[in-house]
Amino acid sequence: MSVQAQSLPKADDVAAIKGQCGCHDVSFLYAETFASDKTYSFKDRYTAKGTEWVFVEEESPTKLVIQHLLVISDSLVVKHWREDWIYQNTSLLKFNQNASWKREKLTPAQTKGQWTQKVFEVDDSPRYEGSATWIHADGRTYWESTVDAPLPRREYTKRSDYNVMRRTNHHEIRPDGYVHEQDNDKIIRTEAGDQLLVSEKGLNTYKRTDEKKCQAAKSWWAANRAYWADVRYVWNDLLANRDAVAIKGQVKGQVLSRELDDLAASAQKSTYNTATGRQLIRQTIEKYLK
Repeated sequence: MSVQAQSLPKADDVAAIKGQCGCHDVSFLYAETFASDKTYSFKDRYTAKGTEWVFVEEESPTKLVIQHLLVISDSLVVKHWREDWIYQNTSLLKFNQNASWKREKLTPAQTKGQWTQKVFEVDDSPRYEGSATWIHADGRTYWESTVDAPLPRREYTKRSDYNVMRRTNHHEIRPDGYVHEQDNDKIIRTEAGDQLLVSEKGLNTYKRTDEKKCQAAKSWWAANRAYWADVRYVWNDLLANRDAVAIKGQVKGQVLSRELDDLAASAQKSTYNTATGRQLIRQTIEKYLK
């Protein structure tokens, strides 16, 4: 019994992860802070606001799948990012550059008591993964890790002067929601090594609000849940035994997220069939895997 207890996470850890859930008013703030090159021209600060529903989509004793949905209006909902939290996970995909990742193996001793946060794009493709311990001390509850990641969506369509974002992510639970604080380094990665372009401070604040503001998201997910569960299933199957992953940005002028959204729209036009859905999803994703 003692061995079994040691293999299960602390109840406080699970409560902290679930503490990120709910209907939130969200503010996104980013500002570049320091560049060693005095000729560097700092980019404008980035600010945005929105309403986001965050909820547990899957749960087991050692894994929680958390989905984010953006509520644009009563009739428009956008599938946002996803995060999988896995207890004492020893296999991570480490971002390299140019939409490529390499498998990193950790020892059980390295991950003892830790949780891996696996972050995924809106199309459920890989983004970044980091492992750390949830801290419960001095009246605070937080988790923090530093990992390499692709450029954020707010920048990768606008600039190409760096190719790796080294993110220090700090998730802190508060009574009225949580804060995702970031200390980011924008890195130029070449065969010669890494060069820091500029550092950045980020502050995403999630403040719980009236659940009615997320009713559109709840209705949208009820209609689309089965399809996106199959997208996750196919991705998990495709990534399970790969030591390296590389994803094409475009195939014949198309992008993966658009193709998967089009499949989702088609799935709404008739009774959804999982076997057929998974086959079409697999064929679509495999086109983009190098």
